[in-house]
Amino acid sequence: MITKIKLLGVTIFVVALAIIGCKKTDYSFGDIKTPAGLTLTTVIAGADATNPNGDGTGKVTFTVAASNVLTYKIDYGDGITEVVPSGDTAHKYRTTGTNDYIVTVTAVGTGGSVSVLSKKITVQTNFTIPANIVAALTNGSSQIWQTDHDAVGHVGVGPATTFTSDYYSATPNTRDACVYDDEITFTKNSQGIAMSVDNKGQTFIIAAANSFYSVSGGDNCYSITTTPKQLAFMEATSASTTANSTRIQFIVPGNGIINFATGGTTYEILAVTATTVTLRNIGADGLAWYQKLKVK
Repeated sequence: MITKIKLLGVTIFVVALAIIGCKKTDYSFGDIKTPAGLTLTTVIAGADATNPNGDGTGKVTFTVAASNVLTYKIDYGDGITEVVPSGDTAHKYRTTGTNDYIVTVTAVGTGGSVSVLSKKITVQTNFTIPANIVAALTNGSSQIWQTDHDAVGHVGVGPATTFTSDYYSATPNTRDACVYDDEITFTKNSQGIAMSVDNKGQTFIIAAANSFYSVSGGDNCYSITTTPKQLAFMEATSASTTANSTRIQFIVPGNGIINFATGGTTYEILAVTATTVTLRNIGADGLAWYQKLKVK
């Protein structure tokens, strides 16, 4: 009898331990307090009555404040988001030109509570052409270039998804004469770099771009008038990397002609030295066109 009572006591003790072990632990976050009084102050570098959108550096200082806050998250409106515990930070916008951005601040409180505030800012960002590119293209002042007709791939074409002339690379001295007699002059000035093209009266145009230049026919040399252009430089917008490009591009206003015409006006500088430059351009046919130049 005593043995049975002892066994029963042990059983009850074990069951009690099991119940205690299975008991769910309670956690408490304390009082949930939603951030209140959220404010966002922005100061655009160099902004004044004359330059309301800033001095062109693209730099903006942000000050965020609220009560009951653990941290802040700032979406700068240019694809970049950052967590800012202190509420004070600075950001540089890199898209060239004068652009509007919607800045969104999320103040995070206890228990995941949030308050959100958005504000539109307009920021001017000027682009500074890298010194090595200015020096190479202009030789510090002005320099004449021509098609590097002795180089393989001086005219080339490939898919828009790569950065090499996978479809066609011209062998030396095999293209139309009007491609080889052009003289392209890059000149340094107070605004950056200007370009003039002496095409000797004719420019080679790919057939897909004929309507862009108001001509008709196949790939051929056509009578085209060229005028000096002020080039607009900026960071490359393609998917290139520093392994296959300088990541710098420029726009040729108007007809976009350099030494042959594709219907495109934006040229990415893939490579540049003191005597050679390789350019990539997306033509009217959607293909990537390549041209190699050398100093005359």
